[in-house]
Amino acid sequence: MTVAREAADGFDATIHAPNRLRVCALLDAVTEAEFGVVQERLDVSASVLSKHVSVLIEAGYVRQRKATRDTRQRVWLQLTDAGRAAYRAHVAALRAIVGE
Repeated sequence: MTVAREAADGFDATIHAPNRLRVCALLDAVTEAEFGVVQERLDVSASVLSKHVSVLIEAGYVRQRKATRDTRQRVWLQLTDAGRAAYRAHVAALRAIVGE
């Protein structure tokens, strides 16, 4: 089957987990986002988000930047070029599976 074969080419199990997919979708739309904003948008606990972000960082899909803002340490998240490419390929694979 052609659709399944094409879909398998870009399907990424690392990104596919629902919260990781949501993180990538959010980060694909911006240059970077503060950890707390991502947490609020996804409506997950800090520990849940941290776990998923760690997986994405280990895969080379997300980078984090720590900075002090208002005298507090903040963490900013950003998709890497590899992460953006993997996310977009995964979305294309999902579209191929469900048929646009």
